[in-house]
Amino acid sequence: MNEVFVSDLLVEIIGAVTGLIYLYFSIRQNIWLWPWGIITSLIYVYVFFNAKFYADMSLQFYYLGISIYGWFFWRSVQRSDRKKLSSVVRASSVEWIVFVSVTILLTWVFGYGLDNFTDSPLPFWDAFTTAGSVVATWMLARKYLEHWLFWIVIDIVSLGTYIYKGLYPTVVLFSVYSAMAAIGYFQWKKELMQKTPI
Repeated sequence: MNEVFVSDLLVEIIGAVTGLIYLYFSIRQNIWLWPWGIITSLIYVYVFFNAKFYADMSLQFYYLGISIYGWFFWRSVQRSDRKKLSSVVRASSVEWIVFVSVTILLTWVFGYGLDNFTDSPLPFWDAFTTAGSVVATWMLARKYLEHWLFWIVIDIVSLGTYIYKGLYPTVVLFSVYSAMAAIGYFQWKKELMQKTPI
């Protein structure tokens, strides 16, 4: 077996494992999700560059930035008000419109660039998962319940693109992501309902 292939596969497997750790802390609303997000993003810059998923690769740099922002934001809130740190919020109708509109706009912009200026094999699918991930990660940093719904859709679409490219450890990771996003949604929703009963 080609040594480069084995090395790339090992890096991808490590990235999948760190991604699962990130997801575990995310569901638990534990601040350690952010440093694990940083590690996972650094690994996937390499993985996606090799797969020619340039939008997904670029997204990892955004994840680095938002992970640093989320880490400092959660720490500052934790120091000032521990109850606020654990406060999950719902998106209003207007916020939903904004989140979806930004996703559509970014998909078009990223897709156009990828289609015309790169050799990306799936430019608009790559663009959609990237755009949705940008919005969903920002929503996570601000603790919107509905970020999990964004992730369910993004993870399912991502599964198809990674199967197409033969990134099988990442396929396993995103299969778990899809299931865990549903669990995360219901766990966060349960907590929200307990704190704000109807």
